Amino acid sequence: MHFDVIIIGGSFAGLSAALQLGRARRTVLVIDAGQRRNRFASVAHGFLGRDGVAPGEIIAEATSQLTRYVTVTTLKGSASKAERTEEGFCIETHDDTFHGKRLILAGGVVDILPDIPGLADRWGSSIFHCPYCHGYELERGLVGVLATSAISMHHALMLPDWGPTTLLVNDSFVPDETQLSALARRGVSAEEGRVRRIFGERPTVELANGRTIEFAGIFTASRTMGGPLAEQLGCELKDGPLGKFIGVDEQQQTSVPGVFACGDVARAAGSIALAVSNGTMAGVAAHRSLIF
Repeated sequence: MHFDVIIIGGSFAGLSAALQLGRARRTVLVIDAGQRRNRFASVAHGFLGRDGVAPGEIIAEATSQLTRYVTVTTLKGSASKAERTEEGFCIETHDDTFHGKRLILAGGVVDILPDIPGLADRWGSSIFHCPYCHGYELERGLVGVLATSAISMHHALMLPDWGPTTLLVNDSFVPDETQLSALARRGVSAEEGRVRRIFGERPTVELANGRTIEFAGIFTASRTMGGPLAEQLGCELKDGPLGKFIGVDEQQQTSVPGVFACGDVARAAGSIALAVSNGTMAGVAAHRSLIF
């Protein structure tokens, strides 16, 4: 089947792009596997007009609204292969092949979490990565920062605005004098030693020496990993503090003509609001590229 634009990923960025293209009466295919990055969070915060609403509810409403646009088709599935053709791009799923004049990569990223017992079970409920999304609800309770490398200094220096903060070094790096001074200026305490496990409704850390500390919430910097399609197409990738992401210009155009990218897969870090903004731009830019 042939479309003007194929969008890989039907979360906040991909649906925002599809909305612009549907309103331009272009034929669009959205391929989505239904694995939103924030599916573990019960509510979304920081998104104007929808603060405190479940992210799944926002997506369901957006998907329903898209059905009004007869040129937009959605398909539940995963894109396994992408390649350029003379007419545009060919996308393969498990059991079908689709062709598009333009391609928008909005498949998001996967969080690779620290391998600590109890952490994955609490991801999105009491262990987080974004203080702007989850810090306010901790009501200025004790905040933990589980270090994964020196990059966790960024978290530790930010989070005192949301509550008294403890940096759990977790044998991931050795803070130097400059870093220790910066922590002291922000009132952050540093706890040495490896984290053995995390347990309890309020996340409680057990250190290797047997000591336990209960927190209102814990933040950690997960590594992120995108899908294989960008590399298959030859898109330029950039190194971010948490992992590689697709390089784009101000129009969300990648290094490969006709391929646009938006959302977390095309940012060093993101949020719902930023994904919607990026997706809108990608949809508009893809439409313009079909005209000019």
